[in-house]
Amino acid sequence: MQLIPWSHPTSAGFTLRGWHSAPSGRPLLHFLHGNGFCGRTYEPMLQQLARHFDLWLSDAQGHGDSDHGGKFVGWNRSADLAVEALKAQGAAFTGVPWFAAGHSFGGVLTSLMVAEHPKLFKAAVLLDPVLFTPPMLLGASVAELTGVMRHTPLARQARGRRDQWASRDEARANLTGRGTYKGWADEAMDAFLTHALVEVDDGVRLKCRPSREAEIFGSMPDRLWSLLARVRTPVHVLHAERTFPFVSESVARWTNLNDHVSALQVPGGHCFMQERPADAAGWVATELLSRLGAVPA
Repeated sequence: MQLIPWSHPTSAGFTLRGWHSAPSGRPLLHFLHGNGFCGRTYEPMLQQLARHFDLWLSDAQGHGDSDHGGKFVGWNRSADLAVEALKAQGAAFTGVPWFAAGHSFGGVLTSLMVAEHPKLFKAAVLLDPVLFTPPMLLGASVAELTGVMRHTPLARQARGRRDQWASRDEARANLTGRGTYKGWADEAMDAFLTHALVEVDDGVRLKCRPSREAEIFGSMPDRLWSLLARVRTPVHVLHAERTFPFVSESVARWTNLNDHVSALQVPGGHCFMQERPADAAGWVATELLSRLGAVPA
């Protein structure tokens, strides 16, 4: 899979970067990663999807090769900037259908994009998006005022994350089979070690600073459920059997609230697409190609 780097100086004052495939006339698939990762972390799944789609991989603020950009601009602004970059840099893909997909944090950003830009994408697939329930959002709004949000378990865990190793081999030994990476296919772990780490003078470190990951875990999107109610783009949610307890609750609420949203529970954990990349690619391709009256070959 040959990918071409792109960059976009945003209206927020920092540069977003990512990758795209060479335009081939296939439909375009815009993909957004989870918190702490980057687009090319998902290469085992994306390589399968590249048989059917041209790819546009967008790395959010402070992830991959995008600028850290100071303070996190927030979920809603991050979604806006991804759209800004695509519209500014994606002219070579005009004239073909555009689709969207995203995992976790990137799945929520994708939901915000389709809510705010209903004609931008023909359809979207969200991979275990961390859609917070209304009570969680209400609690978060109070916690943000008091500063408690900075100390949520996920934010604390992220701030304490080890971010540097003497080599990629040491990082592999330290991370494989543990925490977030438990159950990942070997090729998915290879992609993470290749693309989510950068070489430094005394070894390698995570491209996404733990402090940025913690900022995201210590914040939530604005107006989430009013925006989710407004979605008119067909959205299909693939949510995992083993994930955060609130995800299935939120998915059920959304499908009941909005007839444009469907859902399927799939085997695996929150990073099921890293555990079973070929299966995940098949689920995504089947759903999106059905919108064109086609089936994966």
